[in-house]
Amino acid sequence: MRTLSALPVFRHAGMAAALLGLMLAACGGGESKPAPAQGGGAAPPPPEVAVVTVAPKTEPLVIELPGRVEASRVAQVRARVNGIVQKRLFKEGSDVKAGQPLFQIDPAPYQAAVDSAKAAQAKAEANLLQAREQATRFKPLADARAISAQDYTNALAAQAQAEADVAAARAALRSAQLNLGYAGVTAPISGRIGRALVTEGALVSAAEATQLALIQQIDPVYVNSTQAVADVARLRKAASAAPPDRSAVRIVLDDGSELPQRGRLLFTDLSVDPTSAQVTLRIEVANPHALLLPGMYVRARLVQGQIAGATLVPQQAVTRGPQGDSVLVVGEGGMAAPRTVTIAGVSGSDWVVTSGLKAGEQVIVEGFQKMRPGAPVKPVPWAGAAASAGAPASAGAPASAGAASAPASAASR
Repeated sequence: MRTLSALPVFRHAGMAAALLGLMLAACGGGESKPAPAQGGGAAPPPPEVAVVTVAPKTEPLVIELPGRVEASRVAQVRARVNGIVQKRLFKEGSDVKAGQPLFQIDPAPYQAAVDSAKAAQAKAEANLLQAREQATRFKPLADARAISAQDYTNALAAQAQAEADVAAARAALRSAQLNLGYAGVTAPISGRIGRALVTEGALVSAAEATQLALIQQIDPVYVNSTQAVADVARLRKAASAAPPDRSAVRIVLDDGSELPQRGRLLFTDLSVDPTSAQVTLRIEVANPHALLLPGMYVRARLVQGQIAGATLVPQQAVTRGPQGDSVLVVGEGGMAAPRTVTIAGVSGSDWVVTSGLKAGEQVIVEGFQKMRPGAPVKPVPWAGAAASAGAPASAGAPASAGAASAPASAASR
């Protein structure tokens, strides 16, 4: 017999007390009998316990992975010219469109540069006109040998140089116009803009690429999670073979609720971390109401295969300890007996049990406090089975939810 200190620490106090009583009864060599009624009366009736009947069937293997939300597109708004910020043209925390004005940098120096470039272009065009006319006049003279061939060559060269000067002046004008346009800072992408990183009157620099704001596109968003590299091939195969409603990913928020929108698993940009042998998985999720924000911690529920002969057992019926998982079943003579089980995953608010139970057995879900060592129990159908029989697995509570919201077993579903 194990000492009391060697017993595992159970999560359900009532069930732990019931198991302890059963163990103490077993130590008496199986000779324990129900205590006789006091005063010579009849023995009290067996206490009622709520049970679910085991009915194995094929169940999806759902895994739950932690993940972080990441914006699908991120753009840093930076200064491309030097100058003083005159205006902020957006509301912090609002949605902006691509090309929408965000900041106005003092355009006066760049407007002056544009005017100077226009004047230089006009001067170059005038010189080109003069050189072209001179080359035109020299051509018949050169044909008549009235001027030397060298003079005509010099006239053609002056015309070509004037044309090059015009091209350079036009390029300088375009450059000046670009700088003038950069003085008005616009949004490079559509998305949600954060707080302004500079205020009016701040001096920004193109050489330092001063950051002015940050725009993030959060519809859709990515959820980045990790999984052991050995499981990735199985996950890829299951996701490609499963029907759409099975391959869709459900996102669980911090409060345990599920996001209405389903995500889809992407297998792009996979890389193995050499230190942990983990692979990063990327999930794309529609986020029209901005419920998911970059950096938020969520959990992703994915279907990773099918388990034949599995049984769904409400979480409150299972005692989890360092030495394994166990349940209480109604055995011969109506006696409660402990049974070691193997858990492979979660389905809604139920554990997926793969071994340890047989078809037709009755697993005790409620009524542990009423049980007495060595006394029989009266099994009755669990009331929670009817309440959750029609609820889909996705509507159940997460694996850590309380027992009150746990759905029924596979038989009651």
